[in-house]
Amino acid sequence: MTSFNPSLRRRTLIQAGLALGASQVIGAPFVIKALGDEPVKIGMVDPLTGVLSALAQSEVDGAKYGTAEINKKNGILGRPLELLVEDSANDVGTGVQKTQKLIDRDNVNVILGDVNSGIALAMSQVTNERKVFHLVPGGHTDSITGTNCKWNVFRVCNTTSMEANSVTPELVKRFGKKWFFISPDYAYGHTLQDAFIKALTKLGGTYDGDYLPINNTDFSATLIKAKAFKPDVLLNNMGGLTQINCMKQFTQFGMQNDMALGGGLFELESIKGCPPEAQAGWWDMEWWWNQPNVPAVVKFVADYRAATSKTPSARDWFGYVSVHTVRLAAEKAKSLDGPKLVAAMEDMELPPEVALQPGSVRYRAGDHELMPNIFVGNVHPPKGDPNDVFTVETLVPGEQAAGSVADTGCKMTQPS
Repeated sequence: MTSFNPSLRRRTLIQAGLALGASQVIGAPFVIKALGDEPVKIGMVDPLTGVLSALAQSEVDGAKYGTAEINKKNGILGRPLELLVEDSANDVGTGVQKTQKLIDRDNVNVILGDVNSGIALAMSQVTNERKVFHLVPGGHTDSITGTNCKWNVFRVCNTTSMEANSVTPELVKRFGKKWFFISPDYAYGHTLQDAFIKALTKLGGTYDGDYLPINNTDFSATLIKAKAFKPDVLLNNMGGLTQINCMKQFTQFGMQNDMALGGGLFELESIKGCPPEAQAGWWDMEWWWNQPNVPAVVKFVADYRAATSKTPSARDWFGYVSVHTVRLAAEKAKSLDGPKLVAAMEDMELPPEVALQPGSVRYRAGDHELMPNIFVGNVHPPKGDPNDVFTVETLVPGEQAAGSVADTGCKMTQPS
């Protein structure tokens, strides 16, 4: 570890300079004809309605911003970039249908998505069959780049094992080894809780917990069970609006006086949706905006705020990195052909202005997982800036948190 001291159902078509904040980003109307005849098309599928919508919207915002930035600099391979966004509605069948439409009818070159890990896995079956390059910005379940890895699929966000391995030592050191889990009952929740259990039991810990629906609203029975268990730490592994509701009920029960809070992810969008008393605990951030010692981050945050009137979260970064990854891979491959993009991506290191953090950040060849830093720290009510709700204490290198490719179970099969 390294010490760190910070001093919808409808489709939205974002064309060239029409992306979010484009007037601020590119300064003048963009003329598509200047870049070539045929645009490069990226199809993005995310749950813009439902309990994960705030997280999905930030991913789309980041991708739109990156699209405008890329088009300002002559697009991809001299052609304009178009981002076609579809709403998966947090439903596997809908996500698959939208992915098929983007590929078969809209003729996209690349697919991005989904926030929901179960949908991302189902989408990967479609993209793999059609040999379309697929980048998963924010679906975390391990198997995407593990036991169900595919030659055409890469991922930006961390695996659930990376999340658990990063924060577990901090939680045990500070609070103890008796934990209670509240986890969503779908792919992400199961792999995250399994990873936490593996990390905790290695340290001699004990646990109990409940799996609840991804859109659960009433946590009273589970919170009563947790209070009776008397854990050192309650891990709230829910996501989006469901996590916010759980945090609110946790504090309404006064349980913050009885146990510590923590978990894999408590994202900026969710923290800001909670009352001050629920803005607490020790968590991972997959990227954090307040890195004053990293000049590229300072500039990016200032520019993003000016263009979009918002502070970028990790989800904004996911979308931003995703579209720039496509650009970088296409430039290296000099092609948009799926297999050629894949070959260009393996072990490709992101430049500082895209990585936006210290050290080397690369897509590991063996499993196609990005290896960034994991920002471990504590959540708190705002300190001055309304977005200053997290203090980074430690940076955990991605390679350290991920383990070896063999550990992931990924056995990559190349296309025939």
